[in-house]
Amino acid sequence: MDERFRRLLPGTEPHPRARVGLFVDGPNVLRDEFDVDLDDVRTAATDAGDLTVARLYLDEHATPGLIQAAEARGFEVVITSGDVDVKLAVDATETVVTEAIDTLAIASRDTDFKPVLEKAGRYGIRTLAIAPGEHGRSDALRNAANDDIVIEE
Repeated sequence: MDERFRRLLPGTEPHPRARVGLFVDGPNVLRDEFDVDLDDVRTAATDAGDLTVARLYLDEHATPGLIQAAEARGFEVVITSGDVDVKLAVDATETVVTEAIDTLAIASRDTDFKPVLEKAGRYGIRTLAIAPGEHGRSDALRNAANDDIVIEE
């Protein structure tokens, strides 16, 4: 049976642990002022369940070292030629409506992702906002999500 439809069909067994899709807004999270480690972001998401999608979105200014480090930590790196927000939002929304995830985790401090969290909630997906430090937390994302985590600095 196609796993994407398992949660929609009556009488099917639930997944033993939540399936988590993690989307990281690199330019807003991986800043010197926050000193966030990708391992900490990954751990925050895996505490919510099994990580089935782990994507780090970066712009064209990303260094080869950062890309290599992210890939070594199991992230799929997506490079955009401009603002990463649109690509991340579209991909996260597409994942919500087409893949079998139970939890959508977005690591960012950008309120632009509030509609994505709200859309996921309307699809019955649990949502998690991951903030890069207390002063990097978006109240709008925190309020839109079911749960929120602050990566300690």
